[in-house]
Amino acid sequence: MSSSPSSRTTAFALHALGSSARAFDGVAEAVADVLDVHAIDLPGFGDAAGMTGTSIPESVRHVERAIRRSGATRWILIGHSMGGKIASVVAARALAGESELFGLAGVVLLAASPPSPEPMEEERRRDMLSWAADGRLDADAARTFVDANVGARLHPDADALALDDVQRTSAAAWTAWLEDGSREDLTDAVGTLDLPALILAGGEDGDLGEDAQRRLNGSVYPRASVEALGGTGHLLPLERPLDVAHAVRDFWESTAGIGPAVPADVAAVIASPRTSARTRGLLARRAVADDPHATPAALTDVQLATLRVLADRIVPQDGAGIDIALRVDAQLAAGGGDGWRNADLPPDREAYATALDALAPLRTHSPREIDAVITRLAAGEYDEHDALSAAQFAAWFEDARVDLVRQWLAHPATMARIGFDGFANGGDDVFTGFAILGADEREDWEMLPVIAR
Repeated sequence: MSSSPSSRTTAFALHALGSSARAFDGVAEAVADVLDVHAIDLPGFGDAAGMTGTSIPESVRHVERAIRRSGATRWILIGHSMGGKIASVVAARALAGESELFGLAGVVLLAASPPSPEPMEEERRRDMLSWAADGRLDADAARTFVDANVGARLHPDADALALDDVQRTSAAAWTAWLEDGSREDLTDAVGTLDLPALILAGGEDGDLGEDAQRRLNGSVYPRASVEALGGTGHLLPLERPLDVAHAVRDFWESTAGIGPAVPADVAAVIASPRTSARTRGLLARRAVADDPHATPAALTDVQLATLRVLADRIVPQDGAGIDIALRVDAQLAAGGGDGWRNADLPPDREAYATALDALAPLRTHSPREIDAVITRLAAGEYDEHDALSAAQFAAWFEDARVDLVRQWLAHPATMARIGFDGFANGGDDVFTGFAILGADEREDWEMLPVIAR
C-alpha cells in the first residue's frame, strides 16, 4: 500500500518490441491537462535494457510494482503492440483482485498484440531473430525494422529515437519475445474483460491491423470501440502522437472517466493486504464506469428509461453518478436479487416489466409530478392502471427501492461516502478483524471519511 496515494488519474503506458517509454513523450505532453502519463520501460528495453527476466510473467510483475510504487489509485493502461499483451494480463489480474492493485478504469490498445498468439509470418520471425544472433541489434537491423513498421517516413526526431531504441534493446529480450512471448497463448488467463476499452489500429499495419484487432482483441474487450488511423503503420505513438492523444482524451472524458472516483485513501485500503483478493476484485469491477452506450439486457429501452427516472428521484446523486438502473437491469438479466419475492407478485423480471410499462408516462413528467406518483406508490394508493393492483404496485415499488439503493451502496465510492470499511477485515492469509469497536472511534489504518448527507 502506497504511503502517498494520488487522486489524479494516471495512464501507465507500455511500449512495443524494440521501443521504450520515450515513444509516448508526444502523447504524454498532449494529454497532460487531463492525465498523468507514466510510461514504463519493460525489462530488456530502454533504460531497463540491462534487466534480466524478460518473460511475460516477469514483465507483468515489473509493471505491477511500478503501479504500486506510483501510489496511483485511479488509472488506465495504454499498451502498444507487445505492451498490449502485457497490459491485458495486468488488467485481468487487477479486475480479479490478484495483484494488490485497485482503481483500473480502462484500457487503450495501440496496434496491440492479443492474449492469443500474435499473427506473424514465420519467415519474418526468422529474419528478425537473425538480427540479434550475435548478441546485439545493429544500425542496419534498426533501419530495416523501423522502415517495415511505418506507413510513411517518421519525423526526423521520432525516427532517430526509434532507431536508437531498437539498438539499445537487449538481444535476449528481443529473442525472448519473438521465440516465446509473442507465441504464448494467454487467452484463458485473461478471459473476457468487461471494462471500457479503446482499440486503435494502423490503417497500413499488416499482421495487427484493424481486422486483426477486431478479431483478436475485440473478443477480449466486448465494450471496446475500434478505430483505424489511415496512412499509419504499426508505430502509432511515434507516427501520430497527436491523433493518439486525442483518442485517449476522448476515451477518458466520454467513457472511462465518467463514473464516480473512489477517494485515494479508500482505494489504497482496498489495494492493501487488509482486503482479500476476492473482495478487492469484486470492488474493482463495481468501480468501473457504466457503459454509456449499453443496451438493456432484461428490460426494454423504454422500461430502462423509466427506471432511470425513478432512480434519479429515489437515489439522487451529485456529480459523476452510477447508472444504478442499468445495474438493476443486469441483476434482473442474471436472475439475481435478494433471494425472495412477494407472493402477490410475478417473478422479478415480469414484475419490473409490467410496472415500468404502466409508469412509462413518468418520462415526460416534472420532478414534482414524479415525486407525487412516488408518494402514492409507496403508500399503496396508486391504482390508475389495471396491470397491477395498488397493493401490488406498493409491493413492487418496495422491491425496486431496495434494488436501486443496494446497487448504489455496493459501489466503493458510496462506501467511502458513508464511511463503511467493513470490507477491510483481513486479507487472504489471515483474518485481521477490528480491534476498536466503539462509536466514532477509528483504527490507525482507517482513512475512510464519514460524510453526513
